[in-house]
Amino acid sequence: MLRVVLDTNVFVSSLLVKEGPAARVLDTWRARRYLLIASPELIAEIASTLRYPRIRRRYRITENHVQALLDLLEADSVMVPGTADVSGSVPDDPDDEMVLACAVDGGADMIVSGDRHLLTLGEFKGIEIASVRKFVERLQEDAGP
Repeated sequence: MLRVVLDTNVFVSSLLVKEGPAARVLDTWRARRYLLIASPELIAEIASTLRYPRIRRRYRITENHVQALLDLLEADSVMVPGTADVSGSVPDDPDDEMVLACAVDGGADMIVSGDRHLLTLGEFKGIEIASVRKFVERLQEDAGP
């Protein structure tokens, strides 16, 4: 089964646009079409981002929404330490390196992101880095006719 790391922006987008491509990515995970790889640092960033006051106000995200997602992540993802040494891999945005470290530790096949710094890499240590749209297309192709 495909092993995938989703960047924080995918989770945020899935809650902001409930019928959009990012929401479909999470729906296919819930349907067990791929294994989600996560790390404590990545989950902490998701929680922090979803708790920004401006995001909560604008998109009416409640603490219950945030907690439900965090509970689901902790219960249904493959947790890895996310401590692989990838320093210097994303010089323009070192914060993105936590996504790479999670993918390396989890033996991921793919990283899905909307972040240009990661997408520009295209791949990292044999791990494909794809946009949400490209990943949705791949899932559709894998599902067959």
